[in-house]
Amino acid sequence: MPEPHTGWTFLTNHARVLAAIADNHSARIRDIAAHCRLTERAVQKIIADLEQDGYLSHTREGRTNTYRIDPGKVLRHPAEAGLTVASLLSLLVKDEADRATTPGDHSRPHATT
Repeated sequence: MPEPHTGWTFLTNHARVLAAIADNHSARIRDIAAHCRLTERAVQKIIADLEQDGYLSHTREGRTNTYRIDPGKVLRHPAEAGLTVASLLSLLVKDEADRATTPGDHSRPHATT
């Protein structure tokens, strides 16, 4: 069972699941849930939501699912008008890649105002 998290976060669980799938198109629900610190049931519901709205589809290959993300699909919130799934994922996946290549280095450039 994942550790519970209280308080707000910058990303929704839907964005986390989508990013995990973008990282591995044939990831098992169990692995996505562990990565995102969600229950398997929550991940199943999120995947169903994403498929219902056309952000994601899957094909069954043997005992595994292979997911396909629609990169041109526009995000749902009016404040994100024109922002596509591809542009969102490019930010999230790049950050994941940076973290994987620099273990222990948590320094990031700070924004200036």
